[in-house]
Amino acid sequence: MNRTPIWVRRHLVALRALLTLTVLTGVIYPLVVTGVAQTLFNGQANGSMVRRDGRDVGSSLIGQSFTGPGGAPVATYFQSRPSAAGGGYVTTSTSASNLGPEDIIDTPGRKSLLTQVCARSKAVGELEGVSGARPYCTPDGVGAVLKVFPDRAVSVNQACPAAPFVPEYRRLKVECARPGQDYAAGRTVPVRGNAGTPAVPPDAVTASGSGLDPHISVAYAHLQTPRVARARGLGRAEVERLVQEHTVGRALGFMGEPAVNVLELNLALDRS
Repeated sequence: MNRTPIWVRRHLVALRALLTLTVLTGVIYPLVVTGVAQTLFNGQANGSMVRRDGRDVGSSLIGQSFTGPGGAPVATYFQSRPSAAGGGYVTTSTSASNLGPEDIIDTPGRKSLLTQVCARSKAVGELEGVSGARPYCTPDGVGAVLKVFPDRAVSVNQACPAAPFVPEYRRLKVECARPGQDYAAGRTVPVRGNAGTPAVPPDAVTASGSGLDPHISVAYAHLQTPRVARARGLGRAEVERLVQEHTVGRALGFMGEPAVNVLELNLALDRS
C-alpha cells in the first residue's frame, strides 16, 4: 500500500507535468522551430539583413531614416515615409499612432493627426521644391480648424500671436487661440480651403500601420527624383532608371500597389 500522503503525490504529479512541459515547449519546440527557420528561411530568420562592404547596413524588410544631425533629411538620399514606432523605425516599439480622422485639434504637448500631416506636407514640399498645400491645412502647416461661437470664431491650432488663416468666418471675426483658454464649448469646423489635389503623396505624410514599412510609393519616389539627381550630380534619367529597377509589383499580382524599397534604392545610388 502506498503510504505517501495524497497531497505529496499531487505535488509530485504537478512537478513531473511542469518538467515535461518545460522540456517540450521550452527546449525541444524552440530548437525545432529555430532549426527549420535557419534551414529553410535563413535570410528572413536572421532579419533579412542587407550587407555592404562586409557590414550590415539595414534590413530589406524594416525601414530606416536617412537623416543627418538634428534629424534633417540628407539631400543625396531618398527619404522614407514617417514612422510612429518609437522615435522612428524602432523594432521594439512597432505600432501605429492610433490617431483617426477626427483627431484634428491640437492639445498642450501633443499635435493632432491633422496638424502632423499638415506639418509633414509643408516640410516635404519645401524639401522637394513643390507646393506642400493640402485641404484642411493652413499655409503655416497646422490644421485649419475653427471653434465657432455666437460672437466669434477661433483658429484653435494657431496660437497667438499667429495670424489666423482666414480673417473671418460667416461674418464672424476669427481670432488666434490664446494659451490656457478652453474652447470646448465651440462648434468644431474644419475648413477645406482651395488647395486642390496635393503635390505631396499620402505616404509622405502618414505612417504605416506597423511603423516599419521599408517601402514608399512610386509617386513619392518620383517626387524625390529631381532633388536626389541634383544633389548627386546625376542625370534625372539615370535616377529614374534606378527607381524603376527597385520598384516591386503588387503582392501575388493583385494586392496593394507597386512600391519602392528605399534602402536598396539608396544603396544602388551609392554604387552608381
